[in-house]
Amino acid sequence: MKEYSTEKIRNVALISHATVGKSSLAEAMLYSAKAINRMGTIDDGSTVSDYHVDEINRKFSISTSLLHCIWNDSKINIVDTPGYSDFIGEVVGALGVVETAVVLINAVAGVEVGTETTFKYVTKKNVSSVFFVNLCDKEHSSFENAVSSIQESFGAKAIPVQIAVNCGEVFNKIIDLLQMKLITFDSDGKASIGEIPDNLKDQANAARETLVEAIAEADDALLEKFFDEGELSDEDITSGLQKGIISGTISPILAGAAAQAMGSEQLLDFIATYCPSPGKNAEVKGTETNGEGEVNFPATSDSPLAVQVFKTISEQHLGELTYFRVYSGRMQASSEVYNSSRNKGEKIGQLYVMNGKKRTDVTAIAAGDIGAAVKLKDTHTGNTLCLKTKQLLLPEIEFPQPVIRTAIEPKKKGEEDKIATGLATLHEEDPTFIVTVDPELHQTILSGQGELHLDVIIRKLTEKYHVEVELIEPKIPYRETIRKKAEGQSKYKKQSGGRGQYGDVHLRLEPMKRGDGFEFLNEIVGGVVPGKFIPAVEKGVVEATVAGVISGCPVVDVKVALFYGSYHNVDSSDMAFKIAASMGFRKLFKEADPVLLEPIYNVEIRVPEEYMGDVMGDISSRRGKIAGMDAEGKFQVIKAQVPLAELYKYSTTLRSITHGRGIHSREFSHYEETPRDVQKKVTDAYEAERENN
Repeated sequence: MKEYSTEKIRNVALISHATVGKSSLAEAMLYSAKAINRMGTIDDGSTVSDYHVDEINRKFSISTSLLHCIWNDSKINIVDTPGYSDFIGEVVGALGVVETAVVLINAVAGVEVGTETTFKYVTKKNVSSVFFVNLCDKEHSSFENAVSSIQESFGAKAIPVQIAVNCGEVFNKIIDLLQMKLITFDSDGKASIGEIPDNLKDQANAARETLVEAIAEADDALLEKFFDEGELSDEDITSGLQKGIISGTISPILAGAAAQAMGSEQLLDFIATYCPSPGKNAEVKGTETNGEGEVNFPATSDSPLAVQVFKTISEQHLGELTYFRVYSGRMQASSEVYNSSRNKGEKIGQLYVMNGKKRTDVTAIAAGDIGAAVKLKDTHTGNTLCLKTKQLLLPEIEFPQPVIRTAIEPKKKGEEDKIATGLATLHEEDPTFIVTVDPELHQTILSGQGELHLDVIIRKLTEKYHVEVELIEPKIPYRETIRKKAEGQSKYKKQSGGRGQYGDVHLRLEPMKRGDGFEFLNEIVGGVVPGKFIPAVEKGVVEATVAGVISGCPVVDVKVALFYGSYHNVDSSDMAFKIAASMGFRKLFKEADPVLLEPIYNVEIRVPEEYMGDVMGDISSRRGKIAGMDAEGKFQVIKAQVPLAELYKYSTTLRSITHGRGIHSREFSHYEETPRDVQKKVTDAYEAERENN
């Protein structure tokens, strides 16, 4: 395969809510470009992009798939992404390596909540956007309603460049507003071009005028010409539309029915003609780690090598497959590069361009292009590859925070190391999956983007590493504190022949402000407790705070003062004073009106308006407090604070309440006191566990 120059490359990501037809559109684009001989389907598991066993069995995308085709002498890289929010990390990684997002919209349902969520990352990463209204061949589909939904959600910058004429089961016509022609599709998706019929000319002319005005407004010179002449030339429209897409002032809307390959050729034409190349006004921004600090340079093959890995996957019989984008320079097969993220050299063997699981060897990959390599030893998702003589570090990929956590236990003893190795590897493949061994809770905690996400991770763990784990509810990292002051004496005295043990302390416990932590004060006067024993007293108190008193969880926001005591010249020792202090702290803590603190999370829930009541009722049943509500397009955003203890498996409940149309995010906020009934339940369980052990 020949090497394509930067200006002949187009990088696009297909994004949307689930089940809107991204993989079908990718299939249609490959078919239209003659990259494949026949179109596969989701139902029979034969699409190029959804080739993993899990994807075939579940009938939806789980992993980003890298595809490409040649159209009008341009290489179009297509990054097909999953639609379910559980795999949002795949979308984030993909949007970091493309210039254009093709956003699929359901012609029946309009903009859905998953589309709104992913579009936030389009905006954040400054990626150009093109809307494709899909499923125009479905019953109850409406191009006009879909356009209204897009403009309501994303603003007036979304402008049709096509009109789907006869949406519904008989759909086969669109009007091209740029060429002002009627395109009619046959049953195989092949297009014939004709004149716009009289009964559609008024609609087409009005839409064309709106489009031309939007293009003119994207460029001051064009706007002045439009005011003077009332029209723009074809060349003006082409250059103005290109500028508008790059600047983000125009987001064109196209239409089709991907499963029938209707509209896929026209989409390819549009991408090749109007969407930006990687080098269009682009600069690479990074940090030169062995020299000048922050640097900028053109995104060309003549610039220093700067490559970022956006995905790693482990393929059976192949090993680790690394997907990367060359931002500048030229990546060559059989070369040596430097991983500046890990400060390690890396040998590049063969290079590939991908179509799903099919690999095609190439000798080099130019700036702006996307490719793959295998068996890189120390390179993982997010890493930067460069030359050792010109060490550069690209900005890290920022992945979303987890929204779900669970704990695991091995089903068989002795497999802990295999499980740990497997989980570490799976995290390298998918940074949105996080594994931590919590020393406080004595549990291995898995965190991810949803139950479906973790289910896929566990399945991979079982299939690749031949270990089985059991999912269990994770413990909650409670904290203990007190409400009032308490003081008293604690004496540890032991005599069993020979030298005994003697330590006598008088302690005072006081509550502190929330978040102040722990403080130990030495208020001894006159040497009633010798200075050499004070550290042992403090150590005994600190160890007691770490172990907890009523729940086994750490103590916080307590001030402890040692204000009196006594000692024995022979029998006193560090150990005796440490034990006396620990015993005294535990005793006084129970007398100081102890209270349990629980972690509270800020939760943001995005749902269609019709589910507001049910979702808010569910939040209230979880001891949550509604903090506010905002309207975003046709969706409502509920902001609440909810105890972590009440969020276990919440994503599943939300999906059930909203029929899959609601999503949520969460982040830690603060600790606050638990209700008395919750505290009693936790402390009773702790005491029962201690008795059993």
